[in-house]
Amino acid sequence: MLIRRRPVLRAAAVGGVAYAAGHHSASKAAEQQQMDAQQSAQIEDLQQQQYEQQAPPPPPVYQQAPPPPPAAAPAAPTGLTDEGIAQLKQLGQLHESGVLNDAEFEAAKQKILGI
Repeated sequence: MLIRRRPVLRAAAVGGVAYAAGHHSASKAAEQQQMDAQQSAQIEDLQQQQYEQQAPPPPPVYQQAPPPPPAAAPAAPTGLTDEGIAQLKQLGQLHESGVLNDAEFEAAKQKILGI
């Protein structure tokens, strides 16, 4: 009978060792998964902290439209009346016809313009 027990004991021993090895592997795998999950959580926490510590973006800069150009000032009066304009036309005709030379024309023109 001893002969029969040995193969059974061997089978039991081998099976026990296999069970222990399998159980040990499963335990190690579960521990590794738990460590991986903890590390992932820590990394996410650190990333969130870094994000929160970053300076907030500057507020948007709104550009204002340039102010409208000032209203056109009324043209300064030239001081010429209709009579002055008529005198200048007559003076120009006299200059063109040769009655007045250039110097006389300029002197008369400046007198009419008030220069």
